[in-house]
Amino acid sequence: MYIAGRREPRIKDLQVGGIFPIWVVGLGLSSDDMTASARAAVDRAEVLAGGRRLLDRFPRHPGERIVLASPLEPALSRIAEAREQGRRTVVLADGDPLLFGVGETLLRRLGPEALRIVPGLGALQTACARLGRSPRDIPAVSLHGRNDFHPLFSALQTAGRAAVFTDAKNTPALIAGAVRKRGGDAFDLHVLENLGNHAERHVCRAVRDMEGLDFASPNLVLVERTSAPETPLSLGLPDDGLARMDGVYTKAPVRAVSLAALAPTPGLTVWDLGAGSGAVSLEAAFLTCGGRVFAVEKDARRLETIRENIRRTGALAVTAAHGEAPDCLAALPDPDRVFIGGGLGRDNAVLQAAWERLGAGGALVANVVLLDSLHRTRRFLEEAGVRPAVTQIAACESAPLAGDLRFRAGNPVFVVYAKK
Repeated sequence: MYIAGRREPRIKDLQVGGIFPIWVVGLGLSSDDMTASARAAVDRAEVLAGGRRLLDRFPRHPGERIVLASPLEPALSRIAEAREQGRRTVVLADGDPLLFGVGETLLRRLGPEALRIVPGLGALQTACARLGRSPRDIPAVSLHGRNDFHPLFSALQTAGRAAVFTDAKNTPALIAGAVRKRGGDAFDLHVLENLGNHAERHVCRAVRDMEGLDFASPNLVLVERTSAPETPLSLGLPDDGLARMDGVYTKAPVRAVSLAALAPTPGLTVWDLGAGSGAVSLEAAFLTCGGRVFAVEKDARRLETIRENIRRTGALAVTAAHGEAPDCLAALPDPDRVFIGGGLGRDNAVLQAAWERLGAGGALVANVVLLDSLHRTRRFLEEAGVRPAVTQIAACESAPLAGDLRFRAGNPVFVVYAKK
């Protein structure tokens, strides 16, 4: 076969044992985007697999067709079977098969030695080119066939922007509403629809102006922060930079010691029970880049304070959860770290529920101010088979007096730490 006057490159795809690898071919945004090796692989295929939209691009192809549709298992089994039968098999993908594509699934199932992956020009690269952005600076997340918005919120927290693959359910308007509800109005949405064809269009709106707008499918969304957070997210957040309902919250020195004991690391799930202003949750989110933080609070007014602090700091990875522990904890994923800053109660129900759900190797940290609560917490943990460590924090803060400074003592706090 000749293309553009050049001989088609030879395809070396015979493995040991005479079994052909499966070619996973990224088609690009249009037929003109296909590489020479991709065209040759499709032409030689005896079995062609892909979504209906991609298969429709080859209406006259003589090979057996396998439609990739939910559930995927029957189609994946048929693809693996065709390979074992020695038939040349090609699986079609949109752009990069390894960017939220079928290539990831096939790698997990069959391993890299069974595949030859040919990436094509994808929506993300094209969108970045249209907007003058570098792909390396933009985290990509997928809401195509997914309902978990956490990866989007986490990307916006850490990078201030994210490219989002959408679907018929998770539309640009719905994404805008979710971002606005969690992080406020300081975001724009760029919607790029029909990329690569004559109907291509780019629309940019603030999240507050996206309600009710419809867009052609497929489309890709770029969410970008338009102004810096009022209180930049960091360790040691200033107390006066956060909203709080009263004077009852975890002060900065106690937060520092508690978080050091808790040691949240990237990717972990953290519970903050009796979250109050959410200050511990915010700093935990800073440390658990890509992880999940749940600020659990039973008081509806304090819950609104937590949401305001999420907006102020841009800590969108924090989920404000309304409910009273331990009953509300059943709806949360199992934690790797548990912080109990308030709401310990007069019995051990909260401790019991948190400890039972905590994974092996996880840590629990409780802040208590009453001696009875300290003794009860220690006794519970010792009966659970661990010896807790206790640190007393009695910090003093400077305050002006008569043209000089005095030190104002805070209430002593006991920081109880245990590892499961």
